[in-house]
Amino acid sequence: MSTLPQVTTGPERLMLEHMLDRNRQALIDTARGLSEAEARRRLVTSLTTPIALIKHAAFADRRWFQRILPGLDGADCDGYVAPGEGGFLVEDGETLDGVIADFERTSERSRAIAAGFELDDTGTHPVVGEVSLRFVYLFMIEEFARHAGHGDILREQITAAR
Repeated sequence: MSTLPQVTTGPERLMLEHMLDRNRQALIDTARGLSEAEARRRLVTSLTTPIALIKHAAFADRRWFQRILPGLDGADCDGYVAPGEGGFLVEDGETLDGVIADFERTSERSRAIAAGFELDDTGTHPVVGEVSLRFVYLFMIEEFARHAGHGDILREQITAAR
């Protein structure tokens, strides 16, 4: 489970970064410790599984912090995938530990990239248009909190079936 301390006061940026990291960790916590079969268990008709949620989170981290904010080419991103499946597609050879480690590495790179920007600095999203780092933080906090909720429900169903 999460070992991040709760930060409840401080400058806006510290609060945004902390809440994003808490939600990253909460999402990881929903899958960590599951067996490979449990992590891949499909309980809904979409590709949403515990391992797929983590893989998608790495995709989203890359997209917003590597592609959108600094405008890196796909080749300059660490593991960037085409947006077609949103990063939910998990290959047979991928493991839960490997997908979690990839997400943690990607999150670390996202933190390093974001550190070079001010909250009001902008990048361009191909559909949304101009977005600030502040928006990216808020969007990603929302994204990861929603998916951590999905992961909580999936884990509850999986562990209840043991």
